Amino acid sequence: MSETRPTIKPTRTARRAAANREAIIDAAEGLLVEGGLGAVTVEAVAERADVAIQTVYNRVGRRPEVLVAIAERAVEENRRYMEPAFAADRAPLDRIVAAARAYVSFAHDLPEQFRLLNAPPDEPEALERIADKVDEQIGKLATALAAGAADGTIVSTPEPDLAATALWAMMEGILALGWRTDRKVVEAESLRGITEFALSTILNGLRPR
Repeated sequence: MSETRPTIKPTRTARRAAANREAIIDAAEGLLVEGGLGAVTVEAVAERADVAIQTVYNRVGRRPEVLVAIAERAVEENRRYMEPAFAADRAPLDRIVAAARAYVSFAHDLPEQFRLLNAPPDEPEALERIADKVDEQIGKLATALAAGAADGTIVSTPEPDLAATALWAMMEGILALGWRTDRKVVEAESLRGITEFALSTILNGLRPR
């Protein structure tokens, strides 16, 4: 008979350290939203969080670790938008439509987090974490495509993974128009119209004739 071990509660010091870490990441995320990736420096984070620079080093790390922390937050925010779209009780084609619209909403609501995931910092850990996120979303799209091909609601494709990558890349390319720095930049509301047009075109190609 196994012995039930008592739950060990974190000490006050551990709780304070965890709270400090969250406050520091909150500050870094705020700087990202206001000024982009370049605004996120250890000095600026320490000032925003009202802590010593050494506290940032102790609780999160140097700038690379700070960037990884906010990238991980962006990944989780993206997952929060996307998971309901891939609900198993949706028809395959509905999953694809819902996923595309959820991704547009993510880009519209959290533009700097979207940009971070699509132009990530050159930090191996952040790059790997974001690549895992992309693989996860493409995998779910491929599953929906394969399910639709199996039940006849989507045209059959011999390589669902490649088709899913193509769909993801199309949406990425359109949404990236929102952060161009020249006169070809597209405002958020216009982007919604463009993505809906692209989505209708994609759907026409996916439905069996």
